[in-house]
Amino acid sequence: MTNRTTTPNAAVGGAPERGALMYDPVLPKVGEYQDKAGPYAMLRPVGGGREWEADPEQIRPATAEERLSAGVKAANARAERGL
Repeated sequence: MTNRTTTPNAAVGGAPERGALMYDPVLPKVGEYQDKAGPYAMLRPVGGGREWEADPEQIRPATAEERLSAGVKAANARAERGL
C-alpha cells in the first residue's frame, strides 16, 4: 500500500513516490504524483481524473490541511455524481 503522505527524497534529489500527494502552486491544486514525463511531473487529481503537467521544481508535498481539503473535494464530487 502506498503511503500518500510520503515526501520527495530531497536528500538524494529523487522524485516523490508514486501516489504521494503533492501541491502544485501554479494551479493551485493537490494531486497524486504519477511519474515524470520529460521535464514535467505528472499529477492526477485526488479521486481520479485527467493528469496535468507540473513543474517539478515548483511542486512540494501537500500539507495535512491541503490533503484533507483535497479529500473532501473528491468525496463531494463523488457524492454529486451519485457514487
